[in-house]
Amino acid sequence: MALAWVLRNDNVTSVLIGASKPSQIEDAVGMLANRRFSAAECAEIDAILEGRF
Repeated sequence: MALAWVLRNDNVTSVLIGASKPSQIEDAVGMLANRRFSAAECAEIDAILEGRF
């Protein structure tokens, strides 16, 4: 979810995940299959992150 959230920002072109095992890369890529967030999810995440970035 974190990768998808970061990549939804048009100013971000890549994300470094720091994987040390092939299975971690597979997991990260698999998580990107669902990169869509509902309006409610976006609002909740924005509220949590408000003022942090």
